[in-house]
Amino acid sequence: MTTPTVTEIRRNGNPVGERIELARYTITAGTRVLLGQRVDGTVRVSDHPADGRGRAVLVERGLEQDGNAALVALINDYVQQATLHDQVPMLASPVDRYLDHLENRQEGVV
Repeated sequence: MTTPTVTEIRRNGNPVGERIELARYTITAGTRVLLGQRVDGTVRVSDHPADGRGRAVLVERGLEQDGNAALVALINDYVQQATLHDQVPMLASPVDRYLDHLENRQEGVV
């Protein structure tokens, strides 16, 4: 009888789970994909260009402590902000976001 072999993916010595697509959004610069992945027991959400070319950014990590509701809220807010500002939220300047917020508030957009 043969014992089944379990292959575990490791990166830098840490166990790494498969990437799961959580959401997609499109801005002028192109389509982006939010991916979730468990790395060494920690849930990480990252934002990648859908075509695989360009900069990927870490959005959040450690969400496993807050539960699924926090993950859903993060994804919904992130996609909403990307659409509203037509840019990758993690690459936007906080000052520019604040100025956009003030401008939108004066125009009645929240």
